Amino acid sequence: MMVRMPRFSGMAILFLGFFFYLMNTAGAATNLEGATNLEGDGALLQGLDKVTARSSPIQAPLSKSVHFGTLEIKVHRCVKHPPEETPESAALLEIFDVRPGERPIVLFRGWMFASSPALNALEHPVYDVWVKDCLNAKSPPSPASKSPQ
Repeated sequence: MMVRMPRFSGMAILFLGFFFYLMNTAGAATNLEGATNLEGDGALLQGLDKVTARSSPIQAPLSKSVHFGTLEIKVHRCVKHPPEETPESAALLEIFDVRPGERPIVLFRGWMFASSPALNALEHPVYDVWVKDCLNAKSPPSPASKSPQ
């Protein structure tokens, strides 16, 4: 007699893994009362040219376009966990493929996480880009510290 095991699709396994990841990080966040993410004034990215196998660091300031090959990268926001929490940096990015004489093509728009680059990755045949860290991450000003004028 053969016992038949249930088969799970790749999406179901991915969903379950992401669910447990969220549950784990939500529990860690509730242990630290008052801890807020640090805001960076740019992102440190890593770029890989798959044709030449060259890896290059990319320093991308907020709201300014930087180029890597035919890619144009714009960082809208970069946040980092404070030192007392699990290390994590995330950046809100827009990445375009810009070729001469053609309209830019949006390749990526969304959050990219340093600890899980494959979670939300750029899909391009020639280039890979991933987040390494936030530049000059500081605590955002608290509402109590702002003085009325």
